[in-house]
Amino acid sequence: MAAIDPLTAGGVLLATALTDAVYVMFTSAVVARKRVPAATWSSVWYVLSSYAVISYTENWIYIAFAALGSWIGAYLTITYLHRPPGGPPVGAAVE
Repeated sequence: MAAIDPLTAGGVLLATALTDAVYVMFTSAVVARKRVPAATWSSVWYVLSSYAVISYTENWIYIAFAALGSWIGAYLTITYLHRPPGGPPVGAAVE
């Protein structure tokens, strides 16, 4: 087993965190039936996930960094999207 490169580990963690964040945004666009945003988020999703897969296939230990990044990305994005009731929806214009 090769040594763990901290830069690659960080890159995989960041790529999977962003991948899950983008996946949540993609799903939100699909639920809202917004074709262009859904297609755009989908293309970004594949670019980010490709980087992570290519990076961690060289050493299986990077899968742990991918899993952690995935958890962080989904958690933060859902936290951002789930606002307390009564507030403006995400992306709404400020009055």
